[in-house]
Amino acid sequence: MHDSYTELVLPFGSSAELLEEYMNAHGGIRTGKLMEHLDSLAGSISYKHVLGPGIETLGRIKERGFYIVTASVDRLDMLTTLDPSRDLRLSGQVIYTGKSSMEVAVKMESIGGDKAEETVMIGRFSMVCRDAHTHKARPVNTLSISSPAEHTLYSLGEAIKRRRSSLAARSLDRVPPSSVEASYLHSHFLKYGKDALPRDADWERVWMGDTKAEKCMLMFPQERNVHGKVFGGYLMRMAYELGFANGSMFVQGPMSFLSLDSISFAAPVPIGSILRLSSHILHTKEATDNHPTRVHVGVTANVVDVKTGSELTTNEFRFTWRKSTADKSWTDRVVVPETYQESMSWLEGKRALDVGDQIRGMRDQKTE
Repeated sequence: MHDSYTELVLPFGSSAELLEEYMNAHGGIRTGKLMEHLDSLAGSISYKHVLGPGIETLGRIKERGFYIVTASVDRLDMLTTLDPSRDLRLSGQVIYTGKSSMEVAVKMESIGGDKAEETVMIGRFSMVCRDAHTHKARPVNTLSISSPAEHTLYSLGEAIKRRRSSLAARSLDRVPPSSVEASYLHSHFLKYGKDALPRDADWERVWMGDTKAEKCMLMFPQERNVHGKVFGGYLMRMAYELGFANGSMFVQGPMSFLSLDSISFAAPVPIGSILRLSSHILHTKEATDNHPTRVHVGVTANVVDVKTGSELTTNEFRFTWRKSTADKSWTDRVVVPETYQESMSWLEGKRALDVGDQIRGMRDQKTE
């Protein structure tokens, strides 16, 4: 397992020029650009696992006879605020292998300065190997486990794969919502979906369809990967930035990133194509004593056929942000679905927020 370990250090603390390239409008670091690097890192780790640790260059895909793509991103969780005055180390390794798939665990850590090393973000990528000629599944090397710590990581990767299969089986694209979920949706609509709002309401209703934000882009060859398609990390960054802009407009103020809840890669995006990114606010949770308002945002990537106007969905992204606790002058805005399809998206958003709250709750307990 340790043979695939790879790391990259971004010296923000010592390089003002590098920091300038990554700085956002508020003096922090652009999270979307870091996600782009994590996707690239996960790919490098996967190639290192298949080729062996002694190989330094990839070479031509056709000559290698295989290629590796990102199948999905299960989660990326922000654990603490990024400190632009410190260096950032990105690292990871393969922790589990199937027949043609690999689970890659990655993390970001703040290092250097007079403080102890601190983990900033952790995440998991699912990578798959394909034959370069037939494009069918190609077997990958199995993992050799050499320590109790590696056995724990392997068990984690195995559990992640089982959980992914379970979530796919429970997807609202396949099965109806549970009776509890249906009741929750009904109660939400009775409270917030009526035409006339109560005069004393301390919240503002926003129909989900009115939260749409989108952008269309040409896909240029500068953003291609080793397979000649648009690099998945670039799509992650574009989706993150659109989702952040949409969420900021919805909460009418600053937000902090909590998690990338999932990404699915359904089809590659060709160079030269027109890509339409569409974003909606899918679910919101009101602030409590322990947690600020959380906002779950979905972004869909579609390739547009300019001749017919038809669109092919290539990616689905799900992100969660929280409203900045520094701003106290905000009235809760509640997103309400109008159609059945929007209602299913609303329930999927609730599931994602519930999982995130559970994870952060467990993390808080461990910290205490």
